[in-house]
Amino acid sequence: MASSIITSTGTYGRDHGCLLGKEDGFWAAQVKCVLSQNLLSDVTPTMQKNTQNQEVKINKTSIVCDLKTLLPSISLEMVSHSINEPLWDQLVSNYHYLGYHNLLGRRLKYLAFSDDRPIAAFSWSAPALKLRSRDNFIGWSNNQRRRHLKRIVNNSRFLIPYWVQVPHLASHLLARCVQRLKLDWPRYFHYSLWGLETFVDPQRFKATSYKAANWQFLGHTQGSTKHGQGYKYHGVIKEVYFYVLNSYFRKHIGCQQKPADPSHGPPLEFQKMEELQMLLRHADWNPDVMPCMDLTEQDIEEMADELVKFHQEFHSCFGRTEHWRLGLAYLSGLLSNSKAKSIEPIALEFLGQKSVRSQQRFMKTYRWDLEAMENRHLTMLSESISCPNGMINTDSSEFLKKGKESVGVARQYCGEAGKTDNCQSGVFVGYSSKKGYGLLTSQLYMPKNWFSEKYDERREFNLVPFDLEFQTKPQIALSLINKTVGTGLFPAKWIGCDATFGSDINFLNSLPQQMYYFAGIRSNTQVFLEKPEVGLPPYKGRGPRPKKAKILQGQPKPQTVSKIAQSENIQWAPVILAEGAKGPIIAEVVALRVYLSRDGLPEDNACWLFIRRSRDGQIKYAISNAPEDIPFSELCEASTMRWPIEQCFEEGKSHLGMGDYEHRSWPAWHRHMIYVFLGLHFLLRLRLNNKKKSCVNPTSSTEIDSCNITAGINQHKRDVTNRPLSHEEKFRGSSVS
Repeated sequence: MASSIITSTGTYGRDHGCLLGKEDGFWAAQVKCVLSQNLLSDVTPTMQKNTQNQEVKINKTSIVCDLKTLLPSISLEMVSHSINEPLWDQLVSNYHYLGYHNLLGRRLKYLAFSDDRPIAAFSWSAPALKLRSRDNFIGWSNNQRRRHLKRIVNNSRFLIPYWVQVPHLASHLLARCVQRLKLDWPRYFHYSLWGLETFVDPQRFKATSYKAANWQFLGHTQGSTKHGQGYKYHGVIKEVYFYVLNSYFRKHIGCQQKPADPSHGPPLEFQKMEELQMLLRHADWNPDVMPCMDLTEQDIEEMADELVKFHQEFHSCFGRTEHWRLGLAYLSGLLSNSKAKSIEPIALEFLGQKSVRSQQRFMKTYRWDLEAMENRHLTMLSESISCPNGMINTDSSEFLKKGKESVGVARQYCGEAGKTDNCQSGVFVGYSSKKGYGLLTSQLYMPKNWFSEKYDERREFNLVPFDLEFQTKPQIALSLINKTVGTGLFPAKWIGCDATFGSDINFLNSLPQQMYYFAGIRSNTQVFLEKPEVGLPPYKGRGPRPKKAKILQGQPKPQTVSKIAQSENIQWAPVILAEGAKGPIIAEVVALRVYLSRDGLPEDNACWLFIRRSRDGQIKYAISNAPEDIPFSELCEASTMRWPIEQCFEEGKSHLGMGDYEHRSWPAWHRHMIYVFLGLHFLLRLRLNNKKKSCVNPTSSTEIDSCNITAGINQHKRDVTNRPLSHEEKFRGSSVS
């Protein structure tokens, strides 16, 4: 077990003490400690001298897992003046880049544990005496600041040790500690807090955890620190973030928020924001994105207000207040009825000629946090559509492009054109359930030739990450799926994909084992209806003896799934897959237990072959590793849960400008896609809020409603003489010549 010995200077204490001994094998400490029954008070110089050297042994074995797995073991402990304070001191002293010095003013320290292992450290202490961006945000006078400054505390230290690698842990613990601090501070110091502040060095950190925990970006420090009676300039300009604990704090102070100082940090362009909000009330909204809903003038105004509120949920992701306006304009342009949905037409319609260049830079180079925006999008979407029986879908989508300069463009197969053409291709992950659907995340596919020396200059110009390596589409999809599963936000029973991914057996075998896959396959995929015996052929007396196993003579041979579908012995079962706006969607389906053929030999385990024939004669093939006893209706339902991601592409390209972009760079492509995701997300919210006005299921604008599949099958069993075969029959009577 990897561990390290850390020597520490002890905590502040009184004359009496105790001995701490942890015997759990993770860490042990023998320290002089404080047993105080009184509330905490400011530390005195006398107390500071009362220290004791100690030795703390810490288990540094890596903790690598998802947050959902770790959650049950997490606890949060206030350690100021406790036997665990030396552990806090040494963690921060040894592993925080600023080290540890005596904290100013009143302070509280916290440790987060996983079982008995420390996984994070926090401290809250005196705020900055003067801070222009904060003081303008609060709006207090100098006298008011002196009187009420104690109501603000500074998050002076926040540490997660390097051996703890758990996605989303930081924002979770931060939010949890804030709630604990809100209760503890008045308990120990007899007054409540109104707000929290912190400083983030942008050269080291992106402040993602603060943004995800809904802290507000206020501006920047001046790069100086208190020194004696004055200030000393050190040149490290940091970002200022603030969290409001009491929304009525200005009423208690008797002040109003002031506009930011133009000479210090970005300007607050509230007037321009108000102008844009008014413009949205009269914008030319796209009626096609809200099917079967009779929109009145009042509805349009309410939609505009809802859009503004929706986009405000992502304000913490932006580096400057001006970005709020640019982002809202871009999202509004995608939702508008404009035929051209690239940057320039959007800027001209919603911002004016002078903002075209700003809008271009906003998508390519302006500093804002795409990852934080995606995380916020996922959190909000999860609240609306997550369901235990949902499906995580992956698919690729192509975008025709002219020229050779756009990032990732190449002659490759283009599904949009149905042939090889000059295009870009992206890999997308979506989610569908009976509650709704949406796109979650994406990554641009980079063809292998883009990693050659010939493309070095283009990669640099298009801001391609220098550490990006070539990945196939299945490899990208697997990475995105694991990332989605790791968030714990989208529980799922199924993983769906099309034939691009379903034909890659390595991809299927690498998927999360706790879920079943329902994967499309190509019509020439070969399978065995019965598992043949495999062995070494008999030696014929000449040449080398056989060493490679083959199907023995007289055993069943593999057949293509298209040949199986053409057999007259297959008993098709007509079922109602969904209820659409134009009536029930009926298809003929058949499910068989088969063995996939790999290099001419059968796979060890059987799987389901699911064949669906539409009324127009089109046939789709899929395989699934669902258990043999799964109800037939669940396979039918899973087949319909693949459609929503294709519907997202249809809506995105037809109504939201998904393929209309003219961006060339890597950042701009991904920023454009996240705004398309937000557009789909916003439309879903509108449909859910207006379901009484909608003539279709509000979770979808398509004709497909997978929620009705079980009812459809049951109705079919009652109404149709040619019933579908029961699951128990397993279609074993089918024989194909």
